[in-house]
Amino acid sequence: MNLSETIRLEGIQRRYRQGEAELDILRGLDFTLHPGEAVALVAPSGTGKSTLLHIAGLLERPDAGEVVIGGRPTSKLSDAERTQIRRTDIGFVYQFHHLLPEFSALENVMLPQLINGLERREAQNRAQDLLGWLGLPDRVQHRPNELSGGEQQRVAIARAVANAPRVLLADEPTGNLDVVTADSVFESLFRLIKATGLSALIATHNLDLASRMDRRITLRDGLAVET
Repeated sequence: MNLSETIRLEGIQRRYRQGEAELDILRGLDFTLHPGEAVALVAPSGTGKSTLLHIAGLLERPDAGEVVIGGRPTSKLSDAERTQIRRTDIGFVYQFHHLLPEFSALENVMLPQLINGLERREAQNRAQDLLGWLGLPDRVQHRPNELSGGEQQRVAIARAVANAPRVLLADEPTGNLDVVTADSVFESLFRLIKATGLSALIATHNLDLASRMDRRITLRDGLAVET
């Protein structure tokens, strides 16, 4: 295992068929994410940001190339093996929180841990710790519709990192929030990244937030380019 990297994309190609034409979205893309760093992915809509995140998160298979996570190539793994890696090594945060409305904040953060086989008391303690760290110690028993947008997104972040993944992949995680709330949520996320050594690739259109991350990349002609 290469301890200097969390995830590495090598020669990633992805194309889609549109009618009789083929659209080349990613054309041999290379990218490496290192432990403890937050990288901003800033690119215009339609250039392949979501495709890149889906491939990095093993939600989608590339047409060519390799995704290496924790030193382990994944191209030849079965769907079941890929699913297991997603459960243990990868956390996802989306623009909309996707919390389960019938469960409390605490239960939403406990669920992925219980699914992963953790004992209930331990899962509860970890969920409480995470929600406290993210500024929600008094909101753990509230359901999503009783929380503000920023609070909902903090719960979504806690849920994403509940199983202590290697990498967090976020697709416009503050896109639905006002400027002040987005800034607060980002600061909570950034503190969590630095405190845990988590790696994060965060797609965002917010250039102010992007400028505060460790690196910034864009997608140009299907390749990842440092900016």
